Amino acid sequence: MRKKEIMDLAIEKAKKNMNSGKGGPFGAAIVKDDKVIVVTSNSVLKDQDATCHAEMNAIREASKKLGTYDLSDCELYATGYPCPMCMGAIVWANIGKVYYGSELEDATDIGFRDEAFYDGIKEDKLEEIVNLKELSHKECVDLLQEYNKKSKEMY
Repeated sequence: MRKKEIMDLAIEKAKKNMNSGKGGPFGAAIVKDDKVIVVTSNSVLKDQDATCHAEMNAIREASKKLGTYDLSDCELYATGYPCPMCMGAIVWANIGKVYYGSELEDATDIGFRDEAFYDGIKEDKLEEIVNLKELSHKECVDLLQEYNKKSKEMY
């Protein structure tokens, strides 16, 4: 399939989802070896879960389908520039290539907050958005060290 055809699948999924009232105007697809693995949409409203962005749903479904968290041999297609949460998941899943449709500013123009989160990260102002307080530092570092001593898999 051509890249445009794959993006069209994500757009169609987003339209159907948006018009059903299950979530916002966002779709995503994950491709491996030129084969579409999953096509998903945003399901925040349906699932009442703020993490159910199209990209997050795509990563979850593709990981289950492929039996791995490591999607380094996959590409992601998203109808919008990924928000910081989704970008973090993309990095953790080792997805090296992302094609996106609309820009952050386009989503901001209709009321989504993605750009504000990126601005908070860039300007080191996250603590203006979220009240972050360290607690039980030693115990939590001990937990990390215990995991490390067990030679567990790093991901």
